[in-house]
Amino acid sequence: MVVDEQGQLHHESCMFLAALREMGRSYNTEKAYAGRIALFLTWCSSSGLAWKEIKFLQLARFLRWLVDEPLPPRSPRGSLTPKFRREKSANAVLTGVCEFLRFSARNEWVDPRLVAQLSEPKYLQWMPPGTEAGEDNQFRTIRARLLKLPEPVEDAVEYLTPDEADQLFQVAAHARDKFLIALLGCTGERIGEALGLRRQDMHLLADSRTLGCRVEGAHIHVRRRANNANGALAKSRFARVIPVTQNLAGLYADYQFERDGVPEAADCDMVFVNLFHAPLGRPMRYGTAKELFDRLAKKTQLIARPHMLRHGAATAWIRAGVAPDVVQELMGQISPASLTPYLHRSEKEKREAVEMVAAKGRS
Repeated sequence: MVVDEQGQLHHESCMFLAALREMGRSYNTEKAYAGRIALFLTWCSSSGLAWKEIKFLQLARFLRWLVDEPLPPRSPRGSLTPKFRREKSANAVLTGVCEFLRFSARNEWVDPRLVAQLSEPKYLQWMPPGTEAGEDNQFRTIRARLLKLPEPVEDAVEYLTPDEADQLFQVAAHARDKFLIALLGCTGERIGEALGLRRQDMHLLADSRTLGCRVEGAHIHVRRRANNANGALAKSRFARVIPVTQNLAGLYADYQFERDGVPEAADCDMVFVNLFHAPLGRPMRYGTAKELFDRLAKKTQLIARPHMLRHGAATAWIRAGVAPDVVQELMGQISPASLTPYLHRSEKEKREAVEMVAAKGRS
């Protein structure tokens, strides 16, 4: 939800967030959009602007402000060196604001002429990898947003190497936490997918026909459910099966033994539950998982977030020579283009390529 200066619910933005929920957007998406809209409304208020009467040039000012204004310190004893929002983050904020303004225009709260100014037709000379132009090139023309900061070319996505993932695993204090780390690293699941798992999704026997499942070997089922009590939601609408190792099955057994020691958890069908703080036995939420990874990062002196284990799994599969379409299916990606961020190469691999060609030239 979004509240105004008086602590009252901001009607229009709450309606927008409710619409996102109705469309099946994930909890994290809703949370991110709420923060972006609140930032925009706060800027409008401090600038003496009525958000319903916002103009195109004022939106451009807001976008520039996003990167020019220092970020507030995260703690009272924060660093004296000011930190600034990156262009990519600023563009993401404006994406959320533009979606909110489009929703507002459809509800006649905002002048639709503003929405018409936010994008223009653009003809793509080069199509992104994995996309088709269509028989009549009809897919080459898209709507491109006009307000967007140029983003510097960045390195590939952040990921955890197998050694770094093992460091997290070794310092984890509980069987539940070790299993969660191993699960994310083995399957490449999103954290929302992992927290949304039910016990019935865990087919860890060598033969699951007794469970009514014809998939061979140990595996898990990833399904999108909108009614999870912890708000966890699989991003993809398509169910998928991910094979797992026998080692992961053993870690799950260790976790079940630990879980059996908490009577409150007996009746909960969710895989991941609270075992060490109230409310005991209730489904584990995003905030609890984030706190866990924050503690692990502090212990290991690593940058560690759940999504980095997903990135690490994709990177390992690609470097091992797994076919891209197989990686795509394991990751639950709809478009082959989604694999592009994982096609990065290490400095060692690049040096080996240069030296291999140089050696052939000398022979």
